[in-house]
Amino acid sequence: MNYEIDFLKSLLVTISVETIVLLILCKVIFKQLRIKTWIIILAGIFASFATLPYLWFIIPIFIKTRLLYIIISELSAVFLESFILLGFLRIDYK
Repeated sequence: MNYEIDFLKSLLVTISVETIVLLILCKVIFKQLRIKTWIIILAGIFASFATLPYLWFIIPIFIKTRLLYIIISELSAVFLESFILLGFLRIDYK
């Protein structure tokens, strides 16, 4: 049960941090993007919900080495979340 509670805490922190960073990037850094705020927030939440459960519950079943787990999970999260964000925000990969 503790593992699941830790997952939920991690999910809340991940959603908060990644969504805030995404909002800052879209609204401050990339000012030319005319994306509504609620779409950015929804994209940040969905990207975290789509990847974090796999990182916590699926990948550890197949990968036992800690270093390999970190490398594969972080690379796959960045790759998958970038495609999710590209689709939600309708932006180019540049």
